[in-house]
Amino acid sequence: MRPAAESYQESFHRRWGHLRRARVRALAWLLDAPDLLDIHDPAWAGHVATLGPVTQEVAAWLARIDHDPSELDAALGPRVTTRLGLYAEKLMAFFFAQHGRLVAHGLQVRAARNDTVGEFDFLLDAGPNALEHIEFATKFYLLDAGAAVAPGMARFDALVGPNLADSLGKKMRKVFERQLTLGEHPAAREVLPRPVAQARALVKGWLFYPRGSWPLMQGITAGHCRGFWCALEELDDIEGDAFLILPRLQWLAPFRAASAVWMLSRGQLFQELSYQFEESGKPVLVAVVRQRAGFIEEVERGFIVPNDWRERASEVRMVKTVG
Repeated sequence: MRPAAESYQESFHRRWGHLRRARVRALAWLLDAPDLLDIHDPAWAGHVATLGPVTQEVAAWLARIDHDPSELDAALGPRVTTRLGLYAEKLMAFFFAQHGRLVAHGLQVRAARNDTVGEFDFLLDAGPNALEHIEFATKFYLLDAGAAVAPGMARFDALVGPNLADSLGKKMRKVFERQLTLGEHPAAREVLPRPVAQARALVKGWLFYPRGSWPLMQGITAGHCRGFWCALEELDDIEGDAFLILPRLQWLAPFRAASAVWMLSRGQLFQELSYQFEESGKPVLVAVVRQRAGFIEEVERGFIVPNDWRERASEVRMVKTVG
């Protein structure tokens, strides 16, 4: 447990500051970060998994991997992926395999040669005659403050992806209605070494709220990882003097690295974001950073969005409502 006044970044740096390698820090975050979804909330009907607290044995194992990452590097492979979800899955597969729980990862189910029904993210050992199916996701959603409060699962549609193509509600409906029922499909029996006794979703991630707003949401873990979002024109409202644009594979754990990392001033950040928004119009994840004891470390993080992002979010919401 961390002190109530301590941010998640401070807590992570305090506990895992001895880990030097970005890959190991990302794995530590996946294992130790609060679950995004409240496992006790009836909205999830018992279909949400948790890893539980990191034990002293696992913490010591992470330290050993940080000292000698050869096995982790081999598991991740020589090809550098830009897909954050695949990167996180490989990290979790390594953890499950190293701790003797992994039976299969990415096992596809096909009804016919060219007809893929779905894929099991993880099949874990649940006894001599049973498997546990874990559907795994790392998600980053912004609260669309203009979205109406809706009942049931629909209320999670107000948490939208930066590119507005996804929402937490949409993701969880897909998980519950399609992915967690994969073990019941007749074609699954052809590939499963044992029956699936339990199927649950394991969801890690960060939620981002309009600057200065930290609302509690039923179904979301109260202590979840969170940040802010604001439009480019509101950049001056952010506290801090030094910033980093976080590469996609650095989105998981709070950033920490040697002080050779090039930081941006507020003016430089504004110029870089203005250029990127002209090119793509996609929100950018930024870390507010500080120098401490020879390192640059993240203080807080947030998505900076184009000035028209709110209007685009509203248009997408209107289309979905009409549709």
